[in-house]
Amino acid sequence: MIRWGEEKRRADPGFFCRSAVRGAAQPVWVVSDTRRLSDVEWFRDAYGDAVLTVRVTATEETRRRRSWVFVAGVDDAESECGLDQGVPFDWVIANDGDGAALSAQLDALLQDVRSRL
Repeated sequence: MIRWGEEKRRADPGFFCRSAVRGAAQPVWVVSDTRRLSDVEWFRDAYGDAVLTVRVTATEETRRRRSWVFVAGVDDAESECGLDQGVPFDWVIANDGDGAALSAQLDALLQDVRSRL
């Protein structure tokens, strides 16, 4: 499956992005799982300033508390870290277990989204 997806992306970087938005007419879309720079670039090229990029982070310590264990060949693959460098995110949300801080960040993000409608 991964090999098939990579072949599709190489032949047409926008293949999965176009599939995700086909027929969508909502004023706000949340695309929750872009994994590659080509995905972000496709949405920016297609929708320009309407695109807001959001990165959710957690420290490795927090991730380990949530039972994450690094697996070589998986967690260092492009599908997992392709957006770690070179992408200027509009929002970076820290999700390290502080519910009040997370809620405040999400409230600010939602205000930004609503102001653009």
